[in-house]
Amino acid sequence: MNSSSPNSETGQLVSIPRSDRWQVYARLQELDIPCTCLGDGSFQAKIDTPLAALQLWSVIYQVTSSRHQLIGQLERCWQY
Repeated sequence: MNSSSPNSETGQLVSIPRSDRWQVYARLQELDIPCTCLGDGSFQAKIDTPLAALQLWSVIYQVTSSRHQLIGQLERCWQY
């Protein structure tokens, strides 16, 4: 599970439950955001634009939120 390995100078370490890492990794790869799981179990993504930061947040939110939270978010979007 290793892409072009982000280094500590340009990568953002992100805390993601181990059970969700593969799903986050795969989606970020689809979005062309370099990321990797490190040997110590941490997850690192290279975030160098505001868009990449927003996409990272969105992917993590979708993967880690409960169904109830996602439904609430969707309903709020429909109200506007």
